[in-house]
Amino acid sequence: MQVLIAYHSDYMHTQAVADAIVAGAKAALADADEVANVVLKQTVDVGLDDMCAADVLIFGSPVHMGSMAWQMKQLIDSGSKLWMAGELEGKIGGVFATYGGYGGAGGGVEQTLIALHANFLEHGMLVCGFPRSLSGYAYAGLHWGLAVRTGNEEGMPEGIDEAALLAARAYGSHVMETALRLK
Repeated sequence: MQVLIAYHSDYMHTQAVADAIVAGAKAALADADEVANVVLKQTVDVGLDDMCAADVLIFGSPVHMGSMAWQMKQLIDSGSKLWMAGELEGKIGGVFATYGGYGGAGGGVEQTLIALHANFLEHGMLVCGFPRSLSGYAYAGLHWGLAVRTGNEEGMPEGIDEAALLAARAYGSHVMETALRLK
């Protein structure tokens, strides 16, 4: 099994979340006594061959002005050839986003997660949300996926707390366990 986790990160927060997702995916594989190649790449380093080779794709982006980073959108748009050929149909997908924003409104994180899901669904993929039964749901879970706040009330980068990283590990495990069940 091949797992691709693709992300864009401005302040290294999205990368830290991606690293925690990798840890969760690897833990699920170890618990199931399964072997898989888990690859972590920044979006600018992901090619169409990477997406075709993957059985599981997990995409993550910081929220930029209420939407995903343009680097992630560029990767998604480059995949239109894959859509035409049906190359991603039946693969497992998961999504995550980091956000700052003013106050507690989420700064567009839900829209970003929905847009990432929409891409996977357009390709005919099976997508994984974030069930409330997972560890860390109260800190970084939305039914759409993992949503990690990285900014303070003024919208300035602040960092990631351990509860959010726990949620990220739980989400990585969940997506991997789902893929193994469907294998």
